[in-house]
Amino acid sequence: MSDTPAPMGRSLYYGGGWHHPKSGRYVATVNPGLNEPICEVAEADAADVDAAVAAAREAFKVWRKIVPLERGRILKAIAEIVRRNARELAALDAQNCGNPVTEMMGDANIAAAQLDFFGGLVTEMKGDTIPMGPDALNLTVRQPLGVVARILAFNHPFMFCAGKMAAPLAAGNAIIVKPPEQAPLSSLRLAELVEGLLPPGVFSVVPGGREAGAALASHPGIDKVALIGSVGAGRAVMKAASDSIKPVLLELGGKNALIAFADANPDAVASAMVAGMNFTWCGQSCGSTSRAFVHEAIYEDVLARLPAKVARFVPGLPTDDATTMGAIISGVQHEKIMGFIASAKAEGARLVTGGAAPSDPKLGKGFYVEPTIFADVTPNMRIAREEIFGPVHAVAPWNDEAAMLAEVNSVEYGLTCSIWTNDLTRAHRTAMEVEAGFVWINEVSKHFLGAPFGGWKQSGIGREECLGELIAFTQEKNIHISLKQA
Repeated sequence: MSDTPAPMGRSLYYGGGWHHPKSGRYVATVNPGLNEPICEVAEADAADVDAAVAAAREAFKVWRKIVPLERGRILKAIAEIVRRNARELAALDAQNCGNPVTEMMGDANIAAAQLDFFGGLVTEMKGDTIPMGPDALNLTVRQPLGVVARILAFNHPFMFCAGKMAAPLAAGNAIIVKPPEQAPLSSLRLAELVEGLLPPGVFSVVPGGREAGAALASHPGIDKVALIGSVGAGRAVMKAASDSIKPVLLELGGKNALIAFADANPDAVASAMVAGMNFTWCGQSCGSTSRAFVHEAIYEDVLARLPAKVARFVPGLPTDDATTMGAIISGVQHEKIMGFIASAKAEGARLVTGGAAPSDPKLGKGFYVEPTIFADVTPNMRIAREEIFGPVHAVAPWNDEAAMLAEVNSVEYGLTCSIWTNDLTRAHRTAMEVEAGFVWINEVSKHFLGAPFGGWKQSGIGREECLGELIAFTQEKNIHISLKQA
């Protein structure tokens, strides 16, 4: 085992305490930068999920009665704990998921901001009054759902755990988090850090694999399940949730487009293409703009600028502060990405830069891929249509706007889109035409707290990072009061 620091709690956290899995099963969690095990972590099964849900249902009875402003105060206290421990939490994520430690510091701060944000929105869960004349009062109130399960992805483990607990807790729900099976350590450490701040059972961490996720999604004691993951995982969660007709919130995959018009600045477009790929975390981001449609008038100019732009992303050990690009999450994913690169070459795409594993001997045991850009990509190629979830960018020229937009919208995904032009009318028109839930104009990659983030089509259901996310963890009740004299 590695001597990498890890949380003391490596079991299941529910009911305000730590529990060994009922099966006794612990599995190794791996440092993908070194391809070495860090420690062993409990693997929950359906019986463990039953116990965690039972504890959470009891805790919900307490938490729902705590006044909203007090819930908000507790969330803000958790945010301060996150900020104080950001370096340690970032180091855990860097070791466990392979993203550079400096980027994971940013993730911790984003999570703290989300906790503050939703802690400040607790009084906005407002109802309505409906006019009924002088003899009646009709009003609506919003109440929490009960127990919420959140199943998390590996690319931002801590940010998803701490940031995504905020809205359900602010609304008065208990929450059970299933951290990513590849990277559970930062979630377990958060449970240690916040122990005693919340009533026992309000916040639970249940590490595990598919069995734990399926048990949460289908459990009759779970009132809503939220997933960040692949389209396939989203479909499985929806099917499991349908048994008890529970609502879902799904943030799924993407094959997102960047569109550059002829009047756009070639240097700005090249910079945006590189930034939009999120090479820092190896393109392992559902929002990455992994397809670029560049007008033929500026196409070669843009391509010529890309190697210099991408040169600052050099694969390195995730725990090194100087690293600008981390490791792929696993050997399986690394092999999949290299398969996409091989298919692009075989299908005739032009390699602009990258396309191989780095030669640095320090990285020889880990899972690394150079930032890779292919040009002259055609619609029939795999890299043009399938989500790679890796550092592979597909670039295509265009000269017919209608045909280009048809190709942009032809995939099953619809998460993000980035549009580059200096023509305001064209920008608005294109934004209305693209089938995506989150659109940037002359910007890329950024999220804005308070702005709803979510996808169209197979990219998901629901919106996050906004008031709508908070409301989505409540249910509406109508109350009619007769004022007639008896």
